[in-house]
Amino acid sequence: MATVISRRLPRRVCRATSLSIHGRYTKKRELRDHSEDSTQDHENHCATAKLNTKLMLHPVEYRVLYNPLAYLGTEKNAYFSAEDSEDDFVENNYSSTSSKQIQNTYSITCSRSLSSTKNTLLDLAFSKPIHVHSNLPQTAKPVDNTEIVESNVEAFNTKEDPRVFQKHRSDYSSLCRDDSELFTALSVEEGEIILKKISLLKSSLTPQTLVEYMEKLGHLPVEQLSLVRADTRFAMLCRYSIDSIRSFSPSELIRILQAFVRLGIPPTHSMLNVYEIELSRRVWDMNVVQLLLVADLWRCLNRNVPRYLEILYSYIHLHWKDLTLPQLVQLIYLIGEGRTAPPYLMEKLESLVLKYIESMNLEEIGAVCLGYFKSRSGLSEHLMRKIGDKVSLAMEDISNYALVNVLKMFRFTHVDHIQFLKRLGQVIPQRIASIGTQGVMHISLACAALHYLDEKIMNAIAETMPSRAIYCRSKDAAKFLWSFGALNYEPPNAQLFYSSLTDQIRVKMHEFEKFPEHLLTCLLALAFGRQFPFDLIDFALSDQFVKLATRGSRFELKKDLFTLDGTVGIECPKYTGSRLSPQLKKEVSEMLWDFASKELCTKVEVVEAATLLGAMLGGPHYVKNHLILPHTRSNDLEVHLDINGHALPFNKGATDSPVSEQSLKTFGVHLTDALMRQLLSGKNESHSPNVELKPKLEAAAKEEVMLPGKDYKGNLDASVFSDGVALTDNLLSILTDSKCSTEKHNSQPETMPNVLKLAIQVSNRNHYAYASKHLLGLHSLKRRQLRQLGYVVIELPFWEWVPMLRRTRSEKLAYLHQKVFGCIN
Repeated sequence: MATVISRRLPRRVCRATSLSIHGRYTKKRELRDHSEDSTQDHENHCATAKLNTKLMLHPVEYRVLYNPLAYLGTEKNAYFSAEDSEDDFVENNYSSTSSKQIQNTYSITCSRSLSSTKNTLLDLAFSKPIHVHSNLPQTAKPVDNTEIVESNVEAFNTKEDPRVFQKHRSDYSSLCRDDSELFTALSVEEGEIILKKISLLKSSLTPQTLVEYMEKLGHLPVEQLSLVRADTRFAMLCRYSIDSIRSFSPSELIRILQAFVRLGIPPTHSMLNVYEIELSRRVWDMNVVQLLLVADLWRCLNRNVPRYLEILYSYIHLHWKDLTLPQLVQLIYLIGEGRTAPPYLMEKLESLVLKYIESMNLEEIGAVCLGYFKSRSGLSEHLMRKIGDKVSLAMEDISNYALVNVLKMFRFTHVDHIQFLKRLGQVIPQRIASIGTQGVMHISLACAALHYLDEKIMNAIAETMPSRAIYCRSKDAAKFLWSFGALNYEPPNAQLFYSSLTDQIRVKMHEFEKFPEHLLTCLLALAFGRQFPFDLIDFALSDQFVKLATRGSRFELKKDLFTLDGTVGIECPKYTGSRLSPQLKKEVSEMLWDFASKELCTKVEVVEAATLLGAMLGGPHYVKNHLILPHTRSNDLEVHLDINGHALPFNKGATDSPVSEQSLKTFGVHLTDALMRQLLSGKNESHSPNVELKPKLEAAAKEEVMLPGKDYKGNLDASVFSDGVALTDNLLSILTDSKCSTEKHNSQPETMPNVLKLAIQVSNRNHYAYASKHLLGLHSLKRRQLRQLGYVVIELPFWEWVPMLRRTRSEKLAYLHQKVFGCIN
C-alpha cells in the first residue's frame, strides 16, 4: 500500500511557474554528443581544448532562474558598466557582476510534459515594460533641466563611439552587428498574426519556424517592442526556443541572438544563461567570423559572458596566426569590452599588431589602444613609439575618441614620445571645446601621469572647466584637480577653476561614501595648489570618514590621510577641525620609514652624498639621512650649523667610526673663507694655476646626465675647480677636518639658539616636469613646508650630482662644500 504525503508550500513558491529539461534526457544527449565528437579527426591539442571546454561548462541540466526583481536593476548595471569600469582601474568593475549575485532562490523547471498554459509564465518580468531612464543611481542629486542645457558634446553615446573604427572597412560588417543594415519592417498587424500562430502551434513549432518568428518580431517598430516583451505568447516562443536549442545550427543561434538585440532583451534575463551555455559549447563548431560576431552580439546585449570569452580565447590561441587585420582589431576591441584576457594571448596579438601597424588607419589604432588599456595589458615601448610616429604625422585627421584612447595607452605604458606630445600641444587646445568632459579628463590625467606640462593644453582645459564642472562625477573632479596639482601648475583663471570644482565636490559628497579615495585625491591636489577648504578637510579627517577610508576601501589610504593631516598642521594654523589620532600617525610614520630606509635612503647617489658630507663635516653625527617631514614621503640629509657656520653634532643615533682619538685632533690649517676663495677661485697672484687639472674639470663640467628624452646638461661651474692650489685627497682631508670634529658628540645643548638647519635634498628626474626644471606638486609642497618650519633647503640637482658621481672624491667634496657653506653667504 502506497502512502502519499502532502505538503502545503508557501504561496509564493506555489505560484512560481517553471520549466526544466530533465537531467536524464540531458545526460543521454551529452553521451550522444560525446560519441559524435570522438569520431571527428582533430589534432590532439584541439581535442584537449574541447574536452576542457566541456568540463568547464558542466551542462548536466539547464536551469532557468525566475527572478522578476533582477530586471529592475538592468539599466543601473549597464550605466555603471559603461561609465565607471571603462575609464580606469580605480573603481570596482561593475560589469563583472555574475548572474548568481542577482538571482533569487526560486528555480523553475521545464518539462515537455507540462501544459502549455503553465508554460506561458516563462518569465513574469516580461509583463513589465522596461523604462530606459528609470533606474539610474538613486543617490544622484536631481538636476533642474531648466538650468542645465546638456550639449551634444556631453550626451555622447558611449556604446556607439567605440565602434567608429568599424565604419572604415566593409570587412567589419560580418564581424559585428551592423546598425545600418536594411530590413523590411514588420507591421503591428503582422506581428499580431505571428503571436496568434505561436499560441496555436505551441510545441509543434519547428526550429526553423522559431527562428523565423523571432527574427520577424525583432523587426517590429521600436515603440512596439516593449509590448511584445510583455506578451505571454512571446514568453511561450522563448520557452519553445529553449526546448529546441540543441536542434539549432550555429547560424540559427546567431540569428536568434541578433533578434534578442533588436528586441531589447534585458542582459540579466535568465533565458540568456541557457544561450550562453549552448553557444559556449558550440565554440569549436564555429569559425572565427561567427565567434567574433557572437561575442559582439553579447556586448550589444550588455551581458558579461566570461565563460564564452575564455573558450573563445582558447580557440584564438590555436589560430592566432590566421587572423586578418579586421579580425585582429575586432578581437582586441572585444577583449577590451570583456576587461580581461590571458597575457600569453595578448603577447601574440601584439606581434600581429606590429605586423599590421602600417596598414591600420588611425581609428583602428585607437581601438587597439583602448582594447589593451581596458584589459590592463601593456604594449612594448617599440610598438608605442611606432604608434606615436604614425599618429603624430596625421593628428589633425584622427577623431577625438581615438586620440584620447592613444593617450590612455601612453599614460598606461609611461612611454615619453616627445614628438607626439609636441603635436598634441599644437592640436588639442583647439579641440578641447568639442571633446566630452570625460575625454578632457583623460587628456589632463595623461599629461600629469607623463609629467608633461604644456601650458597651452592646461590653460585650454582650465578655461572650459567652470562650465563643465556640473557634468563631472566625483572621479572626474578628483582627476582634474590632481592633474593641475601634480603638475604644480596654476592656470590664469585659478580662482574660478578651483571654486567651480570645489563646489562640485560638495554636490557629489554622497559619492565619497562609496569612493573615499576620490575625496582624498581632491584635497591633496588642492593642497598642492595652496587651497584648503576647511569644511571638506574637517569631514575627511573625521573619525567616521577615516574609518570608512581605512577599512571600507580597496586602496591603502592611510598615507593620503597622513599627508593631508601633516600638511594642515603646518600650513593651516587657524584650522581647528578634526585631526588624525596619534596612534594612526605613528603607524603610518613607521610604515613610511620602513619603506624609505630600504628604498630611498639606500640609493647610490644618496648614500654617496651622506658619506661625503659626514667626512667633510667631521663624522656621521653631523648629518642625518631621514624623513624630516614623514608625511611628504621622501628623505632629506639634515645638517645643523651654528651662527659661525660650524657644523653641530646632533645625530645621536649615528655609530662612531673605529678611529683613534689622536686622529680626531686638529692638525694642518683651519679652513677660512679667505683660504677657500684662494683655493677655489685662484685669485691669489702668488699661486700659479693648476694647468693639468683645469682642462679635465672643464671637460667634465660639459658632461650631460644621460636620460632618455631629456635636454638636461650638466651646467657645473668650472670656475669652482679652476686654478689655484691642487685639491688632492690629502689636502681636502686636512681642510675639512675642522674644529667641529674635536668636540664631544654629546656636547650639544638641549636647546640650540641661532642654529641654521639645512635640508639637503638629492633630487631625481621624477621630481620635475618632463624635460624641464619645473618642480612637481608634492615636492614643491615639501620644500614650501620645510621653509615654513625654518629649514634652508639645499638641492643637489640630479643634472649636477649624478655626473659628479663619476668624478674624484676631491671634486665631489669641493662641490658639496660649495653647496653647503654657500648658503650661509
